[in-house]
Amino acid sequence: MSIRLRELIRAVRQCKTAAEERNVVAKESAALRNAFKEQDTTYRHRNVAKLMYIHMLGHPTHFGQMETLKLIAANEFPEKRIGYLGLMILLDERQEVLMLVTNSLKNDLNSRNQYIVGLALCAMGNICSAEMARDLAPEIERLLQSTNSYIRKKAALCATRVVRKVPEVMESFVERAPTLLTDRHHGVLLCGVTLMMEICDIEPATLDTYRTHVPTLCKILRSLLMSGFAPEHDVGGITDPFLQVKILRLLRLLGKGSADASDQMSDILAQVATNTEANRNAGNAILYEAVQTIMGTESIGGLRVLAINILGRFLANRDNNIRYVALNTLAKVVAVDTQAVQRHRNTVVDCVKDADVSIRRRALELVYALVNEGNIKTLTKELLDYLRISDLEFKPDLTNKICVLVQRYAPDKQWHLDSLLQVLVQAGAYVKEEVCRALVVLITNAPELHAYVARSMYRALKAHQEQAELMLVITATWFLGEYGELLLPGRQGSPLPGEEAVSASSDDLVSLLEAVLSKSKEAAAREYALTALMKLAARVPEQTQRIKATIERQTGSTFLEVQARSCEYSKIFGLEAIRAQLLEHMPPLDESTYSRNLGNPNVVDAAAAGPAQAQQAFANGAATKTDDIADLLSMDVMAGPAAASAGPAPTTSAVDMLNELLAGDLLDLLGGPAAPAPASMPAQDPLGGLFGSQPTTSAPAMDAFGDLMGSPAPQPSFPITTVFEKDGITVTFAFTKPPGQPSVTDIEASYTNASAAPVTDFTLQAAVPKFMQLKLDPATGNALQPNNGPSVTQAIHVNNTMHGQKPLVLRLRIAYSINGQPTLEQVEVKNLPPGL
Repeated sequence: MSIRLRELIRAVRQCKTAAEERNVVAKESAALRNAFKEQDTTYRHRNVAKLMYIHMLGHPTHFGQMETLKLIAANEFPEKRIGYLGLMILLDERQEVLMLVTNSLKNDLNSRNQYIVGLALCAMGNICSAEMARDLAPEIERLLQSTNSYIRKKAALCATRVVRKVPEVMESFVERAPTLLTDRHHGVLLCGVTLMMEICDIEPATLDTYRTHVPTLCKILRSLLMSGFAPEHDVGGITDPFLQVKILRLLRLLGKGSADASDQMSDILAQVATNTEANRNAGNAILYEAVQTIMGTESIGGLRVLAINILGRFLANRDNNIRYVALNTLAKVVAVDTQAVQRHRNTVVDCVKDADVSIRRRALELVYALVNEGNIKTLTKELLDYLRISDLEFKPDLTNKICVLVQRYAPDKQWHLDSLLQVLVQAGAYVKEEVCRALVVLITNAPELHAYVARSMYRALKAHQEQAELMLVITATWFLGEYGELLLPGRQGSPLPGEEAVSASSDDLVSLLEAVLSKSKEAAAREYALTALMKLAARVPEQTQRIKATIERQTGSTFLEVQARSCEYSKIFGLEAIRAQLLEHMPPLDESTYSRNLGNPNVVDAAAAGPAQAQQAFANGAATKTDDIADLLSMDVMAGPAAASAGPAPTTSAVDMLNELLAGDLLDLLGGPAAPAPASMPAQDPLGGLFGSQPTTSAPAMDAFGDLMGSPAPQPSFPITTVFEKDGITVTFAFTKPPGQPSVTDIEASYTNASAAPVTDFTLQAAVPKFMQLKLDPATGNALQPNNGPSVTQAIHVNNTMHGQKPLVLRLRIAYSINGQPTLEQVEVKNLPPGL
C-alpha cells in the first residue's frame, strides 16, 4: 500500500533537488499503478487525490484517468466528490475519454441528492465538450426550473457554458433566463444575469426581448442600493457589489442604442453614482461600472457630466490603479463629452508629472485629446515645462505630441515659431524633419516674421552652441542663411513687444556660422553652415572676402560632401554678374501644395527615412528631373514650363558668362561634358536635405537660371487612348510630356460609367517594370455615376529611364462593385502611342 497524501506532500517538500523530487514521485507513481491494477477500491479515492497532487507538480498522470471515472460511478458522495474533482483537474474537453462520463453525468443530474447534482453541474460547467453540452442540454433546462435555489444557481452557470459551446440550443434558454430574476437568492440572481449577458453577446437579436426586463433589473439594483446591513452579502459596507456590477453590465448592453431603455434606467444610475461610497474598493468598482454604463448608453447630458465627475474624483485617489483606470476611461469618453472632461484638465496635467510611467503615458494621451484652440497656449506651456525634466525614454513621444499640437492649433505664426523653437532647444534630438520643413513653409509665407525669426534663431544658436542638437543647429543655420542680414544694424526692424533686443554685427554673424562649420561633428550641420555662409556672401558685401577664404579652406575637408560643396561654391565667386541671382532668397512656398504633398505616402515615408532617402523618394514619386547647374548649386529645381519665366531675366553678359563656364571650368569640375542629372538629388543636400524637394507649383520660382534656358520647344501631342472597357465602364488615358523631360509622361486617366447601375468602390492600381518609376495621385472619387455621368479623373506620372530604348507599358488592376457584387480585373496596357 502506498503512503498517505500528507506523507507524500511532506516527502516532496523535504526534497532538496529536482532529482530527489522526481525519485519520490516515480516511486509513488509505481505504487499507484500497482494499486490500480489490483483494483483497490478501499483507497481508490485517496490514490486519485495523490494523483491530482502529482499532476499539479507537473508529472504525467494519464495512467490514472480511468480511476476518476470509476469514482464518479460510485454511489457514495465522498468518492463522487474526489472523482469529479479529478475529472476537472486531470482531464479536459479535448480528451476522448471524457465521452465515457456522459452517462454518469446524466444519472447524477437526476439524483435526489442536491449535492451530487451540484457536483455534476459544476464538472459540466468546467469541462463539458460540445457533444456533452448538446446531449445534456435538456437536463440543464429542466434543472433551471428546480425549486432548489442551490441547483438553479449551478444550472444557470452550466447553461452559460452550454450556450457558449452549442449556440444552436440557445433558444431553449432564452425564455428561461429572465425567470431567474424573480428569485430572492442572490446567487441565483447573479448567475441568471450572467446567463442573460452571455445570450446577448452570442445573439444580439435577443436584446430587444430582454429590454422589457429593464424595470425588473432596476428594481433589483435599487433594493441592493437601499437595503440595510446584510451580513451574508456585505463587502466593505456595500451590499453584494458583485451582483450590482453584473446588473450594471447587463444594463449597459440593453441600453446601448435604445433611448427608451436608457431613459428607464437613468434614475437608478444617478442613484448609484451619488449614493455609493468611494472610500472602499468595492464602492469604486460599482462606480466604475456605473460610469461605463452611463457612457455606453443613450444617457442625458447631465448624467454624463456626473459620470465624468466620478472619474475626476478617481484621479485624486492615491491608488495608482484607480488613477490609471480613470485616465483610461476618460480617454475613451473624451470624444463623447469633451467639455465635461475639460473641467478636470488641471488634474490630468498633474498626472503627466506622476512618478508612475504608465500613468504619465495615459495622462499624456488624454491631454493630447483635450487640446483645442482655446487652451492650446496653457496646455502647451505645461507640456513644455514637463519636457524639460521628463525622463529620456518619455521624451520622444512627448516631443512628437507637442509638435503635432502646435502645428494643429497654433493661434498665430509667432507663437508657433516660439513654441517649436523651445522644443528644438529642449529636445531637438527627437524633433522630426517634417516638423522643421513645415516651419520653413510657415515662415517663408510670413515676411513680417523674417527679422524676428533671424533674431530668435541667432539667440538660440548662440546660447546653446556647445550642446545644441543637430535639428536645432541646421534649422537655425538655414534661417540665418536666408534672413541673417536682417540682424545687422540699420536693417533689422523694431523688436516685437516683450522681445529681447539683439545686437549683432556682420562679424558676429559670420563668426557664429564659422564656429558651426569648424566645431560641429555632424556633416549635415557643416553643410548647412557652408550654404548659409555662401548666401550671406551675396547679402553682406563687407564679409565676402572672409567668407570666400573660409569656404576655400573647406576644400580639403575630410567630409566628402563638404569638400564638394566648397569646391562648387568657390567657383560661384567668379560669377559676379549672376551670383546675386543664384543666391537670392527662397520664394514663398505654397502651403496648400506642401500640405497636399505631405499626404503622399512616398513623401511621408521619405520624411521618416532621412534627408537623402527623402530626396530619392520624392524624386521617384514625382518623376522630377533636375539639371546639372541646379544640382551643383544645391537647389531643388522642378523643371516645368513656368520655370522659364520665374526668375528675373539675366543680362546678355550673364548668358555669355554661363556659356563660357559650361564650356570651360565647369566641365573640368564635373569631369567631362555636362550630362542630365539623375532623378535623385545628391545625398544630404545642404539645402534640400532637411526640407526636401519643393512642390511643382513653387519650385519654378526658385530657378535662378529661368530665362537662360530659352522658351520650351513645342511638345508633341498624343491621341487619347481607351485602355479598358467592361460592364459599361470605360478607362481612357490622355498623355502629355513635361517640357524638357522626354523620359517623363503625365497621364490623365478618366473613368466613366455608361451602364444604368452606379459603380462604387472603384479603384485603379498600376504597376510598371523595374526600369520605370511610377506615381499615382489620388483619384477625384471612387463612385462612377450611371448613364455617362460626371467622370472621375486621376493623374499618373511615369518616368521611363530607358526612354527611346523600351516603350511605355503598364499593368492595371481595376476593382469596383456593381449592385453590391465586387469585381476585380487585370489588364496589360501595351501598344501605346509612339514617343512615350
